[in-house]
Amino acid sequence: MTEIDLRDLLSGPEADPAGGAGHTGHPERVGFFTDTSVCIGCKACEVACKEWNAIPEDGLSLTGMSYDNTQGLGASTWRHVAFIEQSAVTRAPAPPEPAGPVTPGAEAPHPDGRTELRWLMSSDVCKHCTHAACLDVCPTGSLFRTEFGTVVVQEDICNGCGYCVPACPYGVIEQRPSDGRAFKCTMCYDRLGEGMEPACAKACPTDSIQFGPLDELRERAAGRVEQLREAGVTDARLYGEDPEDGVGGDGAFFLLLDEPEVYGLPPDPVVTTRDLPRMWTHAGVAALSLLGGIATAFLSSPAARRGAGTARTGVFGRGLGR
Repeated sequence: MTEIDLRDLLSGPEADPAGGAGHTGHPERVGFFTDTSVCIGCKACEVACKEWNAIPEDGLSLTGMSYDNTQGLGASTWRHVAFIEQSAVTRAPAPPEPAGPVTPGAEAPHPDGRTELRWLMSSDVCKHCTHAACLDVCPTGSLFRTEFGTVVVQEDICNGCGYCVPACPYGVIEQRPSDGRAFKCTMCYDRLGEGMEPACAKACPTDSIQFGPLDELRERAAGRVEQLREAGVTDARLYGEDPEDGVGGDGAFFLLLDEPEVYGLPPDPVVTTRDLPRMWTHAGVAALSLLGGIATAFLSSPAARRGAGTARTGVFGRGLGR
């Protein structure tokens, strides 16, 4: 029988998360590829997600910083469209050198500068990590890995302990204040079972949100990045697609036009349960050291020595009496 390293279950590349969860004969893993370069910020994905999953309203007030009225992912916001306004000073081409001699004391002409604005829009969602810390720490089995490789919360089993909330490296999952239970995107698990695509991808008018087999999406995304770079968009990069990253690759990954921090994403996410085996080993060694120290202190105490001496005297005395 092959020995299983616990660390392989908690971190590192995993070719078949559904199989590792016990599913046999399951379909291929599916996921989301969000191409932010074509997102227009229409929020159709947010509306479709709420309508299909019957998610309650969670705020209609603008933040005052942008056209964002939801601010981030949460128990009642499973899709969140970020609006990021950027400004950059660009320079016009420098004028040609003067043909004649320059008059002494005259300043050479400077190129005119102007300020340009751009919107970075991105529809964020649960990443459905290959190694999902929220699932690993759930004590009731409320969180489970589906046959499609996605991660789902069973709300009727959740006891509201909240362990999953700090475990998520992306800050996605959250408890509802009304009852304390945790909620997040299910990737429309009920629709997947009927051969349908998730509601958000179905509603996206620009194909910014693409759904399908994860391997095909990764290949398509790599081609899109190359296309953008050839067109001069040098900042285009993928986020969350690498199986070698700290979460074993995400089931929902993104094409970004700037650093991940600009979009509110951690630059180098790591599954929070990765170091559990080492932590438990250190805790065990510390506990044994503590017990050893207590035993040594007890045996070397004056009371212990007097007790040992009394026991020896009693034994010899009984022997002499016979």
